[in-house]
Amino acid sequence: MAGAVSALFLLDIKGRVLIWRDYRGDVSAVQAERFFTKLIEKEGDHESHSPVVFDDGISYMFIQHNNVFLMTAARQNSNAVSILLFLHRVVDVFKHYFVELEEESLRDNFVVVYELLDEMMDFGYPQYTEAKILSEFIKTDAYRMEVTQRPPMAVTNAVSWRSEGIRYKKNEVFLDVVESVNILVNSNGQIIRSDVVGALKMRTYLSGMPECKLGLNDRLLLEAQGRTTKGKAIDLDDIKFHQCVRLARFENDRTISFIPPDGAFDLMTYRLSTQVKPPIWVEAQVERHSRSRIEMMVKARSQFKERSTATSVEIELPVPSDATNPSIRTSMGSAAYAPEHDALVWKIKSFPGGKEYMCRAEFTLPSITAEDAIPERKAPVRVKFEIPYFTISGIQVRYLKIIEKSGYQALPWVRYITMAGEYELRLI
Repeated sequence: MAGAVSALFLLDIKGRVLIWRDYRGDVSAVQAERFFTKLIEKEGDHESHSPVVFDDGISYMFIQHNNVFLMTAARQNSNAVSILLFLHRVVDVFKHYFVELEEESLRDNFVVVYELLDEMMDFGYPQYTEAKILSEFIKTDAYRMEVTQRPPMAVTNAVSWRSEGIRYKKNEVFLDVVESVNILVNSNGQIIRSDVVGALKMRTYLSGMPECKLGLNDRLLLEAQGRTTKGKAIDLDDIKFHQCVRLARFENDRTISFIPPDGAFDLMTYRLSTQVKPPIWVEAQVERHSRSRIEMMVKARSQFKERSTATSVEIELPVPSDATNPSIRTSMGSAAYAPEHDALVWKIKSFPGGKEYMCRAEFTLPSITAEDAIPERKAPVRVKFEIPYFTISGIQVRYLKIIEKSGYQALPWVRYITMAGEYELRLI
């Protein structure tokens, strides 16, 4: 196990201690002053913006939120990323209680802050950081508590993200498979960057403590089960799971098994680094006539199957900053000059697969430039779109099973959508 934290400090913008909690007895309040001295020394060094400071055998890890520094001091070799993530979760919990985390809100609620710090960390090890669960037994108005409340099961068992006793008349699960396509094309029409970032976003409205099992067309899973993939399986990279997923089970047999939190959460994110075919391809030709007029011809082509349709397509084409008197014609959709962005924006509400549309535009250029003038920096062509019921990676949810001891029937709903992420073509 990684080393524990010795103490947690909450400091104001001038480095003065507002609240601190000593967990192991091997550091003192003097450490806050030493940390802030080191921090001031680092301010002049623009190359060093590390959230970790080491001094005299003590590691300081910190984040800043508004006018408050959250800092831990540790003599042991702690996992820096784990502690920094914990500090961000502490901020989320404080914001849940106080709406906004500032010096004033800490001073007004120091009793609750100490209670929360005692529950969120024990002997220097992070414990519970789920605000919903903590708020069940740590109330903001603590003086109103007349009866000692029994802590919820979420604190005393392994499922810290879900409370017991949740009830719904209608048990439903909504799963959205959302993929963002990132494409960068150079001026020669070559794809120099291509990847897909995906997320499985869930909204669960389930009673009790349900056990969910999710199956994907993951190549490793299908091969482990002895099934033939026939080209329909995919390889997922950089998989990250919500804490509810049983990682040991996934590593053993690639089964995604979990007890879900109540409400909305991201079950899983992934990335595909294989080259993908751009769903919408744009070609642009620009002609300048005697330095006083510019003519643009743009072709947009959908490169996905005809059964799918892209919606809310928006193609932003850069034009010279001094362009005026636009004359625009399109074969589909509408186009307008957006002078505030120095761009021509072409919008197509519905773009079926296997189609090609054109846009022609003409602008006058009143400015006179010298023959040897330095050409202005050209912005890329940017494309936005959404393709419902379609994933560019080919990922498929093979099954979503919900098992609960009461035996109720739950309705799982699955939806797929592909959208443009950083989608740029440096063509003009």
